[in-house]
Amino acid sequence: MALRRIGQILVDLGYISDEQLELIVDEQDQRPGQLLGQVAMDLGLINDEQLAQALGEQMSLRTVSLGDLTIEPDVLEKVTEPMAQMYRIIPTEFDGDTLTIAMCDPQNLGVQDELRTFLGYNINVVVATEPAMIASLDRYYGENTESVESIVSDLEDDEELAAAVAAAEGESVDLTSVEALADSAPVRKLLNMVLLLAIKDHASDLHFEPFEDEFRIRIKADGVLYEMVPPPRHLAFAITTRIKVMADLDIAERRMPQDGRIELNVGGHPVDLRVSVLPTMFGESVVMRVLDRSVVSLDLQNVGMNEELIEEFRAAIAKPNGIVLVTGPTGSGKTTTLYSALNELNTIEDKLITTEDPVEYDMEGIVQVPIDASIGNTFAQCLRAILRQDPDKILVGEIRDLETAEIAVQASLTGHMVFSTLHTNDAPSTITRLKDMGVPTFLITATVEAILAQRLVRRVCAKCAEEYQPSQEVLDDLELTAEELKGKQFFRGSGCENCNNTGYKGRVGLFELMIMNNDLRDLIMTNASADDLREVAQKHGMCTLREAGMKAAYEGITTPEEVIRETIIDA
Repeated sequence: MALRRIGQILVDLGYISDEQLELIVDEQDQRPGQLLGQVAMDLGLINDEQLAQALGEQMSLRTVSLGDLTIEPDVLEKVTEPMAQMYRIIPTEFDGDTLTIAMCDPQNLGVQDELRTFLGYNINVVVATEPAMIASLDRYYGENTESVESIVSDLEDDEELAAAVAAAEGESVDLTSVEALADSAPVRKLLNMVLLLAIKDHASDLHFEPFEDEFRIRIKADGVLYEMVPPPRHLAFAITTRIKVMADLDIAERRMPQDGRIELNVGGHPVDLRVSVLPTMFGESVVMRVLDRSVVSLDLQNVGMNEELIEEFRAAIAKPNGIVLVTGPTGSGKTTTLYSALNELNTIEDKLITTEDPVEYDMEGIVQVPIDASIGNTFAQCLRAILRQDPDKILVGEIRDLETAEIAVQASLTGHMVFSTLHTNDAPSTITRLKDMGVPTFLITATVEAILAQRLVRRVCAKCAEEYQPSQEVLDDLELTAEELKGKQFFRGSGCENCNNTGYKGRVGLFELMIMNNDLRDLIMTNASADDLREVAQKHGMCTLREAGMKAAYEGITTPEEVIRETIIDA
């Protein structure tokens, strides 16, 4: 049944007149994406209580005054602080297996499903005003909030849970007791806390690793792994089983690797968790890749290139045919750069098709094809089919073998622009890799238009940045002379709450763009080495990864240690 419009409800309740509704609608047209209720409040025609009342009426929900409620501590414990803050909810009552939560955005129906998945309870929603919600979050979750440490401490003392784990982990698996264990409140609470903290800190991966005497949880943020407080070893089975339940995997299968995904909508934006389960000597190791679409901005202006580099790269990707390659190790941002390039080229006049393993971000207007090698749907197979779909621009997730490389080359020769990735140390050595794969030299020179090598280095935390002098060992590694260091300053983070005492917050890209020209093509035809190619490319203005890193260090964006960690010496 269609919901009544909020504007009509406000009129029916006598809060505004028909004339005022017309005024609000006209104003809303000038503010794309803004909700009508918010526009009415901005115009001073209604207040918070009236909007909450109208929302409750629209969704057939009752409204509550959070300031007048006394909420029991055991009810508040049902929702952890990160979850309450992220979803902007307050638990108000718990009865049997039903948890009543107050929201100021009851139209977001996905939140109820998420909470049902996270908490394992039936969810009953009531409506509260936004100011009351902000005040209540501060009041109930502002200080002395529950932490991972306190949850782990409680779990260590939970003898009943330990006994349940021992019973469920026996040789003959009782699926009923295993499911009950995975659904137990302490296990859910710990996993929810870890997941939400990881998403809040913009982590890229979560690692759950069982060893003989310990169970380790590590979070990868800004390209580096950090260990969390380890939960009791006996909980490894319960936590991995809970993850498998959420990812809809087979909990009875503990001998074979499994892959799945968990789709969440956290704090109003979609988060995709790719789950990989691997059997080990001491239990199942689980790695979750966090794909948070709200964190990634698919815009070339935001990937970290300077204006000059962006213009050169734009000129290369705008060509009607050829191959543009982006190279670097796993997790260096290659896919984000290519997506940003495609986003810029995504016009109604051109047909864009991608083939990826897996498809990481949905992009409107682009046909995206997932790879599935288990049924023979490889990159090469997919690429052949794509060429029959009349594309203008094609993204091949990765060139892994000669067959894929040959089809990509043929595609570019027949008038298509092909984008792809490779794993090489720098731009010049990509030519060597293509030759090693078996691609003929004359085809490389005929098709490759540009090669972009990239790395991600951690950014110095702006809140605790301070000037410092790197050690002599670091300066020697960078091969810097006293003359080159004259007048140069270096900065690092001293460590603060903003950066979890690491001194770094976020990452920034380093880029090395090699645009093909006649001199480079002549060298490639004579089978010149990567070093010779690099030397000529530098004469034509190519800035190497190490040089780009040092520029960023001189500007205080990153540290010399990070540059050493992520780049090789330009030999």
